[in-house]
Amino acid sequence: QVQLVESGGGLVQAGGSLRLSCAASSRTASRYAMGWFRQAPGKEREFVAAISWSGGSTAYADSVKGRFTISRADAKNRVYLQMDTLKPEDTAVYYCAADPLSHALVVDALTYDYWGQGTQVTVSS
Repeated sequence: QVQLVESGGGLVQAGGSLRLSCAASSRTASRYAMGWFRQAPGKEREFVAAISWSGGSTAYADSVKGRFTISRADAKNRVYLQMDTLKPEDTAVYYCAADPLSHALVVDALTYDYWGQGTQVTVSS
């Protein structure tokens, strides 16, 4: 069992930046594929970014490509999401997820076994 805890959310003006952090409770998470998802009010949870277990491969939703960067620091059991040039439509609860069975990129939420509680990101116009 792996516990994930997100942090770094908050209120920011459009055009600003935030860095989300996801801390895993176990070093075994360094071998897992990881991802970030988000859910806005009244909408379904959607894929944001994913990173392979090695960190060598990444994937992004088209809506965030070029603005968001996912990375991992396995020595710290952490995965990050650097969010730049934020837009009001980025407002959502952001969730970190881990898939212990995959080493490659995972973009399907149904594949992930472990989820954090989420952190709120609000972008004002």
